[in-house]
Formats: sequence, C-alpha cells, structure tokens
Amino acid sequence: MSNMKQTKNPMPVQDAAVRSHNFEEVALGYTAEMAADEAQRCLNCKNKPCVSGCPVAIDIPGFITRVKENDIQGAYDVISLSSSLPAVCGRVCPQEHQCEAKCVRGIKGEPVGIGRLERYVADYHMAHEECASEPATANGHRVAVIGAGPAGLTCAGDLAKRGYAVTVFEALHLAGGVLVYGIPEFRLPKDIVRREIDHLKALGVDVRTNMVIGKVLSVDELFDDGFEAVFIGTGAGLPRFMNIPGENLRGVYSANEFLTRVNLMKAYREGSATPIQHAQKVAVVGGGNVAMDAARCAKRLGAQEVSVVYRRSMTELPARKEEVEHAMEEGIVFKTLTNPTAIVGDAHKQVTGMTCVEMELGEPDESGRRRPVVKAGSEFTMEVDCVIMAIGTSPNPLIRTTTPGLETNRHGCIVTQGEDGETTRRGVYAGGDAVTGAATVILAMGAGKDAAKAIHEYLSKE
Repeated sequence: MSNMKQTKNPMPVQDAAVRSHNFEEVALGYTAEMAADEAQRCLNCKNKPCVSGCPVAIDIPGFITRVKENDIQGAYDVISLSSSLPAVCGRVCPQEHQCEAKCVRGIKGEPVGIGRLERYVADYHMAHEECASEPATANGHRVAVIGAGPAGLTCAGDLAKRGYAVTVFEALHLAGGVLVYGIPEFRLPKDIVRREIDHLKALGVDVRTNMVIGKVLSVDELFDDGFEAVFIGTGAGLPRFMNIPGENLRGVYSANEFLTRVNLMKAYREGSATPIQHAQKVAVVGGGNVAMDAARCAKRLGAQEVSVVYRRSMTELPARKEEVEHAMEEGIVFKTLTNPTAIVGDAHKQVTGMTCVEMELGEPDESGRRRPVVKAGSEFTMEVDCVIMAIGTSPNPLIRTTTPGLETNRHGCIVTQGEDGETTRRGVYAGGDAVTGAATVILAMGAGKDAAKAIHEYLSKE
C-alpha cells in the first residue's frame, strides 16, 4: 500500500553549530527504515513523468520498486544501467528542478525524495559490494577521453561497457574534475568519488593523470597514436572577474582557486602544502552553488563573518534551496540587492574593504529575470579582509587553440552539431561545460552519455 504522507522523510544532518567547524559530510543519509518508508510514497506512475526530468533517463520507478521489495542491490543495478556515478548524483544533483519537479506527488505536497533514495541505494552498494565489475568483451576500437570530470567519466564508462578500450587523459593529479576540486568534502566526500572512479577502472577504463592535452599531447597526436575517436569533456575552469578596481589585491580569490586549494589540496588541514588566507571577514560575490560552497568553506576555515553579496533578491538566487538553507543555518549572511564597485586595500596591498551600491529590480532581461539597476546615492563600504569572486567560469582556451578545425563560439565554448556532441572536427565529440559553459554535474553526465552513444554509432559505421 502506498504511503500517502504529503511530506518527504527529512534527511538527517549534522547539527549546524557543529558542522560549521568541520569538513565532514553534512547530510547523514537515510536509514533502511526511512528509505523503505519514502519508497512507499512512489505511485509507480504508468507514464513515468519523473524519468523525463532525468538527464540520464534513469528508470526511477523501477529502482524505487526494488527498494520497496528490499532488493537494494537490484535497485542499484537498475540505476547503473543509466548512470555511471549514482553515489555522486544522489548527493549533488538538483533533483528539485529535474526528476522531482515532474513527480506527481509534488502536486499536492512534496515530491518523492528520489535523490535521497538514489544516494541510499548507491551507499548500500558501496558498503556491501563483494566483487568488482568485469570488463566487457573488447571490440577492438580505441577512444580517447579528455577530462576526468562528470562528462568524461560518464562517456568513458558507457563506452567501456560496450567493449571499447578507453583512455581518459586528466590534467590534474587526481581524476574527478569538479567533483574533487570544486565541490567541498562536506557535500561530496572524496572517498565516494574515488570509489566511483575505481568502479570505472574495474570496467577497463585507463585513467592517466598529469596529462595536459594541448601541451603534453595534441588532439592530432592522439589520432596519430591510434585512437579512432576523441571526446572532449574539459569543463569550464577559467574564472571570471568583474573587472573592478582592486581585484589584484592580496586576499582576492576566484572561487575556483579558493575551492581548489581547500578541496583538492586540503588547505584546511594542519601542515597543508598549499597556503590559504584564514580571513576574519569574508565577502563572496555571486549567488550560485559555487558561491554557497565558497562561503561555507570560508566559515569552516574560521571566518567570523561571511557574507554572500548578490545583486538580485533572494527570489532570484540561483543556488539550490537546500544549500541556501544549510548556509543560513551555519550563520552565512546574505546581502542581496547589493553589487560591488571596487575593492580597497592598505599600503601593503591587502584587502581592507569592498565598496558596494544598493540595487533595485527593474524590467526583465533576456534571461527573463528582472534586471538589477543601481539605486541612486546608495554607495557604502563593507569592512572585509577577503573577497571571493564566484560569478561564473568559461572554458579554458587550450584545447580550442591547439586543435585545427574545432569551431568555438564567442564565449569560447565548443560548437556541437545537435545533441550528440559531434563537433566540426571529424571523429571529435564534446560535452558538458566545455560546450554549454558552467552548468550542473548531471547535465554534463547526460552530455557524456549522449556522446558515448554517438561515438559508438560513428565507429560502428566506420
């Protein structure tokens, strides 16, 4: 019998006063009883509207049915038919805008906690896994994947399951892309990422780190080495700044640099090899998930005051609702309808403040959101000793400048033809943030999945 309760089973979390001082995972996960109760809320709709909201088309009612039957490994098997990173997706996907947004239970209450159930199933599998996956029968074809982020890992996993010999080339010393350098430990434990990648390696995927394609090897050289197709999933790691006075002062970071030092290089640990300023008054400029991550990391590094400075209102804030709520619980201050105009410093070029203006919302812009305009005579200065710019990123130009025949747009994003990731260069496919600009993990995974299918069709014809 279905559970007709209108609210989800709440996710157990660390107490805010405790978690704001550590980097341990905030969300603690469902118990078996909670997962079983939440699964009973699913109506197993015949037309499966939730699946249409999933970028990788997981059979959501199918895996939840198995949770109802207490066949948790069977539920994992259903998920893994479509997703190469279920433990990751269960933690960081914006389900509220995707699968859960389509759930009919959300019409008169809260949708089924699909993401929470996916996490439960993936964590159960990791805790009870008894044997590694076996590589598929080799089909004799070789594919190179550039970038070991969500798009590249998904493409590699799907191709490996089809018998391709896949080599992933990663520029950093660890595979995972934004999963290891961008998303904090308290949202996505790095051991989870490592174990997901180990699963792909067990399928036969060869991961080579410290390989900067465009420097160590070019795309042309990959073809010369015998690779028959190339997938580019290099993400969007080039940070943007506001181009206001003072951005070159000490104590100004891009969110990319700040989060990489904290997450990948463990700057929060005693004796870390990478330095980072332990500021007291921090301003994070931006309103997305990256801004929330940077603000919450700064708090955990010991800052007394952390403010998120955003030029629109709370209504327009693009970050996930859950992340905003967690940030507020941890004491992060939101200064909305505020925009920086300059960063000021002392004689030693150290940040001492940030000049801002108050904003008000005018007519909608091309995105449909109301355009912020400056309120006359509203200038003021915030006292801060650290500013983190979290206003977006764009693709690194290295690949596009070293690959003849690869067309990019005015934003530096690789141009693809249709949704399968085919680029203007024969045999070269691309997906994720390298094509769309900064977006979500699951959208990058969906692009990697589509490209893997297209590469398979391309090489089958060849």
